[in-house]
Amino acid sequence: MSGLAGLTTAPILPTVWRLSLPNLVAMVATALVSVAETTYVGQLGTAALAGMALVFPMVMLQQMLSSGAMGGGISSAISRALGAGDEDRANDLVLHAVLISLGLGLCFTLLIGLGGAALFTLFGGQGEALQACLEYAHVAFAGSACLWLTNSFASTLRGAGNMKTPSTVLLLVAVAQMVLGGVLGLGWGPIPRGGMGGVALGQVLAFALGGLYLAWYLLTGQGRLRLNLRTTLCRDHFRDILRVGAIASISSLQTVLTIVIVTRMVASLGTEALAGYGIGMRLEFLMIPITFAIGVACVPMVGMAIGSGLVQRARQVAWTGAVLSAVMVGSLGLLVALFPDQWSRLFTDHPEVMAYARSYFRWVAPAYPLFALGLCLYFASQGAGKLLGPVLAGTLRLVLVIVGGWWLVQEQAPVWTMFALISVAMVVYGACTVLFVRYTPWGRD
Repeated sequence: MSGLAGLTTAPILPTVWRLSLPNLVAMVATALVSVAETTYVGQLGTAALAGMALVFPMVMLQQMLSSGAMGGGISSAISRALGAGDEDRANDLVLHAVLISLGLGLCFTLLIGLGGAALFTLFGGQGEALQACLEYAHVAFAGSACLWLTNSFASTLRGAGNMKTPSTVLLLVAVAQMVLGGVLGLGWGPIPRGGMGGVALGQVLAFALGGLYLAWYLLTGQGRLRLNLRTTLCRDHFRDILRVGAIASISSLQTVLTIVIVTRMVASLGTEALAGYGIGMRLEFLMIPITFAIGVACVPMVGMAIGSGLVQRARQVAWTGAVLSAVMVGSLGLLVALFPDQWSRLFTDHPEVMAYARSYFRWVAPAYPLFALGLCLYFASQGAGKLLGPVLAGTLRLVLVIVGGWWLVQEQAPVWTMFALISVAMVVYGACTVLFVRYTPWGRD
């Protein structure tokens, strides 16, 4: 328990960095998988790139819900139990977390399996782009339970302050996914070319292997927590996870709905515009894991501080992590804003596609620091169990995109105005989250 106690007494910035670093390595590797997949898909043609842009919001939603939203609820519940000295409750929460994640993974499988064609048509998909999207989606979401369970196990361990094990496993999952995606998608060596479905199958197999290892790790009690399949189920334990995870899921849904709305509007401008926007969105899939790595390190530190009655320390952890995240992501945004084509050339040499991606980066990248600031505070708020403010900030962002986007479409405005609107919405989200967290009571300061 000395390691747990250290999370409530050790210097904040070094501890946040120490806990973030293994997560950062794993999450950047996960983001590089996205880069690799888009590179593979780029070799399949422009229609395949457009199809990837269509499916991307749902891929992002599943990842955000399983690792960030519900995963945050799992980590928050376990860290608060450990902070209060109730290790039995923390262990009992593990099976409850697994059952919640398994159920949600099966829901995603049913949603895409039964309604994928209608859903992606609603997103603006048509023709070859829609067909490519469905080839990827039907395979990837058939194995949703593998991804959900792996992220559930990882969140359980993070809630106990163990960042190394889940980060190592997720790093290996990312490497396996990059290799398997290339082998099965492009047909390296004697393996036949599987196209979009093959790229997706690489993800399913990699997460299945990672989930099996983490399940064994928890079943055999290798760490502080143990998965006991004979745990008596308790409604209060489900409620403890869901009261944070469900509210956090609203924020994830808002983020993805924002992306869906913009995707639908950009899709109306043609395949090249959609492909260029998709390349831009792929960078955000690199930006978000950096913030995620720092944010999930803050969750157990904040949760254990709250459980121990150290509210002031919990706030200091939140602000420290948020500033660190803003600096790191802001540096990345500055580079991409100055040299946008260096990123785009990883995926395509089509001049019109690159022009759309260039416009996206120059408008949106400068807003990355404030967005990262707000997103990290959202994770820290999960640890405190106080998510209403960040969720409301996400609502404001969504409303701004809906109203502003509708007006721009009515005016037949050029695509750069849509990218400018995305940038303004990010700034509003970050600034409002800062204000909400600053003035929301977390307890007796």
